[in-house]
Amino acid sequence: MSKGSGPGNVRKTGGGNGAGGGKNSNGANRGKGDEVSPEARRKQMIVALVIGLVMGVILGALTQFWLWVPAGLAMGLGTGAIMKPPAE
Repeated sequence: MSKGSGPGNVRKTGGGNGAGGGKNSNGANRGKGDEVSPEARRKQMIVALVIGLVMGVILGALTQFWLWVPAGLAMGLGTGAIMKPPAE
């Protein structure tokens, strides 16, 4: 018998109630008062695009390969779209 395979070494992966304490990880349990304003969402996307642009320009300058700039912008758009909404 190998180490760790006995009946007393059962791995527990959750609390038993499904979603880990009743909290939904995708924000579905938010109320109407917790909606993100369009201005905050716009600011989030602009900040992410600027970060992506800076990353693309730096990588492009280091590698002398200009296609890092659009790649950085795409990374910024993706990051801005999936980031947690900003606090107001």
